[in-house]
Amino acid sequence: MANLTRIDPFDDLFRGFFVRPVDFNGQPQQVPAIRMDVKEQVNGYLVHAELPGVKKEDIHVVVDGNQVSISAETHQEKETRDGERTLRSERYFGKLSRSFQLEQDLDDERAVARFADGVLELTLPKRIANPSKRLSIE
Repeated sequence: MANLTRIDPFDDLFRGFFVRPVDFNGQPQQVPAIRMDVKEQVNGYLVHAELPGVKKEDIHVVVDGNQVSISAETHQEKETRDGERTLRSERYFGKLSRSFQLEQDLDDERAVARFADGVLELTLPKRIANPSKRLSIE
């Protein structure tokens, strides 16, 4: 007796549709990540993070111990003209975030953030460890 298998041609279409975003060119769309370079220097760390299309006031950086969190939000500007329709939009609008840990605790009081030309630059000094203090007994 032969084994028969029932094939539903719409099964793959609907299964993939609800699991991941579908681009009609057959390629799944990806949410962009914050790309960055982290360099260790003698007294601290230098971070360059790419945030194209983001305004300075929409960027938030939090330093907690040795953990750094960067979050940003891009807003869609609606420019529609009469007789015009969008056929394809590949620009991302929404929230982006990224967190990472460094080897040493950071001095958040002296940390500096600058933003120019779509690049966020963080200067993160290392926290200087206090030498241990010997207590005298009275």
